[in-house]
Order: sequence, then structure tokens, then C-alpha cells
Amino acid sequence: MRTDIFARLDREPEPPKIEPPRMSSTRAALFGGTLALYVVIVAAVLTNSWLVALDWKTMLFRPYQQWPGLHAFLDYFVVLGQRGPTAVMIAAWLGWRSWRQHTLRPLLVLGASLLLLNLTVGAVKLGLGRQGPHYATQIGSPELFSGGDIFPSGHTANAVVTWGILAYLATTPRTRRYLSLGSAALSLGVGATTVYLGTHWLSDVVLGWAAGLLILLALPWFEPMIGRVELAVFGVRDRWRAYRRAARRPVTSGEVHAPQPSRRPVGGDEDQPRTGVGSARRGPLGASGPGPGRAPGASAAGPLSPSRAHHPTRPDHSPISPSGTRRPPQSRQVTGG
Repeated sequence: MRTDIFARLDREPEPPKIEPPRMSSTRAALFGGTLALYVVIVAAVLTNSWLVALDWKTMLFRPYQQWPGLHAFLDYFVVLGQRGPTAVMIAAWLGWRSWRQHTLRPLLVLGASLLLLNLTVGAVKLGLGRQGPHYATQIGSPELFSGGDIFPSGHTANAVVTWGILAYLATTPRTRRYLSLGSAALSLGVGATTVYLGTHWLSDVVLGWAAGLLILLALPWFEPMIGRVELAVFGVRDRWRAYRRAARRPVTSGEVHAPQPSRRPVGGDEDQPRTGVGSARRGPLGASGPGPGRAPGASAAGPLSPSRAHHPTRPDHSPISPSGTRRPPQSRQVTGG
């Protein structure tokens, strides 16, 4: 048994039995509470309430001027919330897990979550059209329906979903607990960084957290569809492998093929009886040449009796067939008078 650190890199001999999370009562309650918070934030921004005033106070405070020493580090840290780099890193890790565990579920869960993220967050962004702090034109205004795409924060929602997928796909409760805490801290840091840099309002970040959490909580509802897609993909793969094996299989000389029926000419060798001394092979009907293994002077119709030895056959009559032949009788042609 291998005990070194590289043993975990080997592919598991059999796929493990991993039970996907179910929509429990606790998860359903969290989903309902987060959805209510989502609606409240949107309504507060639409009505230009106290939340919009807090957005302006935070923006005018200019955190990037209060702590300029953090700017260089946070410019790189905020990349952990961008869609492209995070999706590539998470997809690479989940792809290795899929190969090792003989399953496509990790990659399919990631694809489903990113698709839901694009549909839900993108629709709200385009529908509300809020401008960012750097493009605000009127102090105290929510800056809605101005052609922007800043509300909710895509960086924050993407950080919640991509890093939260690792906790969602964890196989043990302990690992899930640690990954949940780590992904929560990372997504909170990414959201706070966007507020520090002045690229998002504070309400954008809060709504981004709620949007990403809603997607993670709703994933168990999509598990049956993910399972059907996985079975369909594996079915296509198995059929393709069977086709490739059949195409590559060489035909060896030891293979036994079923005999094929051959077409024999009427009156051939197999159609003639073999009895007694006169069982020599006969040629085709009416042939007068010597057959194989016959003397040059022998007739093709077999040995002649002494009474017929000195009387040659008339050329206008075909030779008489011996009795007991299995050849079907030939029908005579009737000519019109």
C-alpha cells in the first residue's frame, strides 16, 4: 500500500458514493430569508431611502484616500472576484476531481451555478441600469436607469458562487465547514475591496452577497437535472468507445467465419451421383472433353457399356442421364406451329 503524499493523485479504482445535498428545511428557511433580504435591498434603492444616503456617505469618505497603503495589495486581491480567473482556477481543480472520482458532477455543478449567476445577476444589472460611484452625476440620487450595469456587484456575487462551490461539493462535514468559512471570508473581502476602490456602492455589494448566496442555496433543486445530463454524457461516451473498439479490431486468420452459400452451376460435379465403378466425376452437361484424373480417351459421360462402345452418340441428342440423378428435370421448349 502506498503511503507517500503522491498516493492521493492516483485515480480511485471505483467512483465513490457521494450523496448530493438535499433541500432540507434549514436550507429552505435560509433561502427564504435571503430572498426577502434581496427584495428589501432592491426596494430601498428604488425608493431612494436611507440606504442610498449611506451609499453616498461611504463614497464621499473615499476609503482609498484614507488608507492608501492598501491600494497596491487590494488591486491584486480583487482579482479573486473576477469571473475569468476564478472560473479557470476552480474548473481546473474540479476537473481533476471529476477525473479522479469517475464523475462529471463537479464540473456540471460549476457550469449550472455560473449559468444561473449570469441569468439572474445579469438580468437585474441590465434592468436597473445603475451607474457606479465614479460616474455619478447628482449627489443623493440612486443613479438608476442610466445605462449602467453596477447593481448588484458582479465581483461579489461571483466570489460567493465560485468559492462557495468548493464547500458545496465537499465530501465530509468537517471539510464543508472549513471551506464554508474560508469562502465566506474571501467573498466578504472581495466585496469590501470594491467599496474601498470606489468601483461599487455599498448597496451593490450587499445585494451581490445575497444574489450569490441564493444561487448556492438553490443548487439542490437542480441536482436531478445534473444527474440526467451526466448519464446522457456517459451514454454517448460508451457508445463512442464501443464504435472505436469495433473499428480498430483486426481480423485475424484464426477467426472462424460462417460458411457462405456458393452458387454451383447446374449439372456440376456435386449434382451427379457417385455409385460403384461409374462414380468418376463428370463435367458440365454435354461436355465431351476429359475430366480431371481421366484418361485422354475416356468420355465425360462415364464408362460406356460394351453394346455402346462401337456406336457413337448422335450429335443432335444429349447424352442420357443415369438413373437416380438429383438434377431437376428440364422443361422442354414448346415452339409455336
